[in-house]
Amino acid sequence: MRSPILTQTALPTSGPYPTQDPFLFCVYHKDQYPPAINDKMEAPRQGNGQDFNPDAPYRMYHGDRIPGFPQHPHRGFETITATIDGIIDHADSVGNAGRYGMGDLQWMTAGSGVGHSETFPL
Repeated sequence: MRSPILTQTALPTSGPYPTQDPFLFCVYHKDQYPPAINDKMEAPRQGNGQDFNPDAPYRMYHGDRIPGFPQHPHRGFETITATIDGIIDHADSVGNAGRYGMGDLQWMTAGSGVGHSETFPL
């Protein structure tokens, strides 16, 4: 049965999924991060702004030293993250933090003025 939200059935190799709703941003990430290069658990920088390059073994997305999405605002919308494989660390500017992965699902309501980050520990 075809999803009422997604317009294709196979996982994309790059970029966001096309959706029927212009307010949905649906992406798929599968990265093979290398071991950390130092005791700060930092990864070799890779990506150069090509967040969805399917030919790269991994992307840093918007992190400079730790892969992921450093603190950024979300204002008044819902995010749903399904972690099929691996681990994600989530933290926000009001002190909430957690680690989820290996099949976990996170539903987050983003409040106005609260910054949050998602990073991928090595």
